[in-house]
Amino acid sequence: MKAFILAAGVGSRLKPWTDHHPKALVDIAGKPMIQRVIENVASSGVDGVVVNVHHFSEQIVEFLENHDFGVNIMISDESSLLLDTGGGLRKAVDYFEGEDVLVHNADILTDYDLSKLIAVHKRCGNDATLLMGERPSSRKLVFDKNMRLKGWTNTATGEVKPGNLLTAPDDRYLSFQGIHILSSGLYNRLIDYRPNNTPFSIIDFYIAHAATHNIAGVIIDSDARWFDVGKPATLEEAIRNMTDK
Repeated sequence: MKAFILAAGVGSRLKPWTDHHPKALVDIAGKPMIQRVIENVASSGVDGVVVNVHHFSEQIVEFLENHDFGVNIMISDESSLLLDTGGGLRKAVDYFEGEDVLVHNADILTDYDLSKLIAVHKRCGNDATLLMGERPSSRKLVFDKNMRLKGWTNTATGEVKPGNLLTAPDDRYLSFQGIHILSSGLYNRLIDYRPNNTPFSIIDFYIAHAATHNIAGVIIDSDARWFDVGKPATLEEAIRNMTDK
């Protein structure tokens, strides 16, 4: 299995740091966030890591070239156009060499054991497996009682995707944790979904294929630490809580 780290974001919520640096290099208790993410995915047993870059891409490339993480690291260059989560994966498909891919947002820090997610994905033969949680958010993915994806909703506005989404009393409304596994068997659908170098959301792709493919959710362990460090408040919380990692 390969890993894909989404490190291309501009990090507008972390200004003024991101006026001169990429978000992925922000310091978290003595280590750049991307180092922490690479170390975490490498510990899960992946045999290669692909990192996409865009904002101040040369700084990330230089950092990765000057550090040895014990795993082969490749760069998917989006310097000319930021492709969003789905478009980034679509562009990088050839790097995965027909293997399943563990996808991890660079601004998500967690001590959750990723090998558990991988084990569920393999055991169940899922087309995709998404790490989910109960954190507060108005934007929720909707799963049936068997934790198979049905769609998406904004609980504040009532918007749903797909437009014909039918819900049931035992559905689960959960928040996406920014980590997921995409099966190699779903690549062709990803390639056919949008042309290469076209920005699109991987969540929109999953929703579009939820009725025809086994896209499942796994709920993060209740004792696992998880932080979205894309904004100052949660960045400070992560720094306080990751000092022993």
